Amino acid sequence: MTEPLPQSVLFCCDHNAVRSPMAEGIMKKFFGTGTYVQSVGVYNDMEIDGFSIAVCQEMNVELSRHRSRSFDEMEEWGDDLSSFDVVIALSPASQRRALELTRFYHLTVEYWPIIDPSGLGETREAKLNAYRQARDQIIGKLTGKWGEPTEVQ
Repeated sequence: MTEPLPQSVLFCCDHNAVRSPMAEGIMKKFFGTGTYVQSVGVYNDMEIDGFSIAVCQEMNVELSRHRSRSFDEMEEWGDDLSSFDVVIALSPASQRRALELTRFYHLTVEYWPIIDPSGLGETREAKLNAYRQARDQIIGKLTGKWGEPTEVQ
């Protein structure tokens, strides 16, 4: 049984360069603009990963304009964690940080254990396959929670 879409979702991972931008982009493509979707990292020390861009482009999800940001930058820029209905952590470090930052708010923090493909594979094709695996895990979690895509063209 799937759940109704929330009004707002924040995806988070370690660097906001691989998993959380993929989740943000795919959710926007699958479910449209009815849900406010953002992503953030524990750190902002990396740009969007080229392999993430490539495997999302395979399904017409555009990530090349994504700009990585950290939890701290998010708050500096005026996005308040308490304004999100659910925070979905895609890594253990981001789950710890999200729980720490939301301990005084009434919102849900979920943990989705998505593999970190960034250090996997020796060849370009092996790396792409690792990133596809992470992308497909995200798709499985999204559709398992909120049902089949409603906006895919």
